[in-house]
Amino acid sequence: MSEGSPPPLVDVKVIDIATLLAAPFAAAMLADFGAEVIKIEHPSGDPLRGYGHHCDDVPLLWKVVNRNKKSVVLDLKDPENREKFLGLIADADVLIENFRPGTLERWGIAPDVMHRVNPQLVITRVTGFGQDGPYAGRPGFGTLAEAMSGLAAISGDRDGPPLLPAIPLADALAGMQAACATLIALHARRSLGRGQVADVAITESMIAAMGAQVTAYEKLGLKPQRVGNGSDNTAPRNVYRCADGRWVAVSAPALSVAERIVRLVGRPELTDEPWFASGRGRVLHREMLDDVVGQWIGRISRDEVITAFEAAGAAVAPIYEVDDILRDPHFQARRTTVRVPDSELGSICMPNVAFRLSATPGRIRWTGPRLGEHTDDVLNGGHR
Repeated sequence: MSEGSPPPLVDVKVIDIATLLAAPFAAAMLADFGAEVIKIEHPSGDPLRGYGHHCDDVPLLWKVVNRNKKSVVLDLKDPENREKFLGLIADADVLIENFRPGTLERWGIAPDVMHRVNPQLVITRVTGFGQDGPYAGRPGFGTLAEAMSGLAAISGDRDGPPLLPAIPLADALAGMQAACATLIALHARRSLGRGQVADVAITESMIAAMGAQVTAYEKLGLKPQRVGNGSDNTAPRNVYRCADGRWVAVSAPALSVAERIVRLVGRPELTDEPWFASGRGRVLHREMLDDVVGQWIGRISRDEVITAFEAAGAAVAPIYEVDDILRDPHFQARRTTVRVPDSELGSICMPNVAFRLSATPGRIRWTGPRLGEHTDDVLNGGHR
């Protein structure tokens, strides 16, 4: 943070009643830039506390996803607790939730109820399928969005089964969409004079990230196919094994890059082929290009490959494992990961805020709190 500059969202109060990942990730992004985020949990705790790896019985994923938040325990199905909840939203700016449509209505805290208490409130609702439509009532998780968006269908080897990502990709994308929707709604409040409801569907967030697949199908009848690590748009694009057993990824999204690669690997004559001039033409000769590039890379070490590609102005990257990330000098210089003090584990290394603002950068001030750690302070008016 620039000296003397307050965090850009320091005047924003967020009530986060969501569970698991997508919506809480959105709230964390707002907290990173100074928003006061009050995380309301059921007395049994957010299920995310039981997910992933634990160290000394402390949930590590929880510590990352719910950084910079205050934990308050309230049972929203209890009438007395509902009144305390409505008291908290009376001066809040944002409410983020991800319950199945109809749940808040059954609990007596539907958006219209909250807007009677606070007309300025922005209510961000994150669900699998959105607030309406035939599937609205279905339970929705990121895996289902990865399946229904077309992502799984195009992932994997051509003759293999569809593949799901090993990370909660759809949840992360939906969380970013939800944070963006929240900030847009806060900005619109200036002209509207009131808050509104943001309806974010994880499925739609994932479909939006798939590019022009529906456009290409509607206009050309084309369905994307599984091509392993390849691409239907350009070649060469793959992972290749080096002589020392380590791997690199190569991509040639532009003709100029593809030309540099084939010249580097000793096949400059390929640039004279008519098919080489277009990405689709190179895709039709993908196997030959993979063989040419793969054989050259397979004769030297990974360090030698990267040095040669960089000298040629061609795109290459090492295939990293997690320890490689922590050792990489570029990521160290940019503080891509950061060590944050933690009252239970001493300190925790986690991904830093993912983008930089030159005057008001975000910051991870503390890790995910203990269950109910801030209940008394917040309910007794101790929050800012």
